[in-house]
Amino acid sequence: MDARGFPVAESWFSIRQVADGITQVTEPHVNSLIRANFYHVHGSEADLVVDTGTGIAPLPWVLGRLMDAPKRLITVATHTHYDHVGGIHECRERLVHPREQSSLAGNGQFASLFGRDFPLSWRSQVEDGDHQLPEVLVDAIPFEGFDPRDYTFTPTAATRLVEEGDRIALGIREFEVMHTPGHSPGGVCLLDRKAGVLFSGDTIYDSRLFDELPGSNIDSYVKTIGRLRAIAAEVRIVCPGHEGCFDGGRLRELCDAYLNRRGQAGTATGPE
Repeated sequence: MDARGFPVAESWFSIRQVADGITQVTEPHVNSLIRANFYHVHGSEADLVVDTGTGIAPLPWVLGRLMDAPKRLITVATHTHYDHVGGIHECRERLVHPREQSSLAGNGQFASLFGRDFPLSWRSQVEDGDHQLPEVLVDAIPFEGFDPRDYTFTPTAATRLVEEGDRIALGIREFEVMHTPGHSPGGVCLLDRKAGVLFSGDTIYDSRLFDELPGSNIDSYVKTIGRLRAIAAEVRIVCPGHEGCFDGGRLRELCDAYLNRRGQAGTATGPE
């Protein structure tokens, strides 16, 4: 398709404050399949970015509006599917679980804005009789001269590996790393126990969960979801990788729905 057929978006990013000091960022001109949320969190000593979206448009376009002062910026990848880490190469501090390190470096990484390019293993998860991948997964371009055909994932190296129980300190806020495999091998959630904030990536969100993608593992997913259900009472707000934010009550309902579907209702276990 000729890139000239796409309008230039007036604004590529959409921002919304979802909690005290937490802003959700989305890319409204990206198809819903890969329209991932990412988040900016204000801290007293450092700021945090959780995921980075597709990388179609430069991150400074939006981060420059969100940071209130020059400050250390820590970026954490909840997992390394391209809709969540497309822009992470622009960040100075890049944190990822060891089991996602190779993918972040480009090994086995898939990225495209064209439905025809999706491997069959992905298409079988996202297509059915009522929903087919569109020809192009954007309805606009971020700037003149951008060509969807040239879009690619930029491999990069992690600057720090984070595992179960690690802490990410921002000064007045601190997040605990939870290793939550299932959707992907090295998926992580970030939990601020004091504030009751959970960043869940693609581990859980208020829509269909994909657990049969390459690298997914249903047995691990069941354990992970049981674990999240066990902490639902502590959670005030879940900030997911897709769809809108929700509270701990809805987290419990979504966990129960998944566990019922997979025949493990009420399961609660420790980390893998």
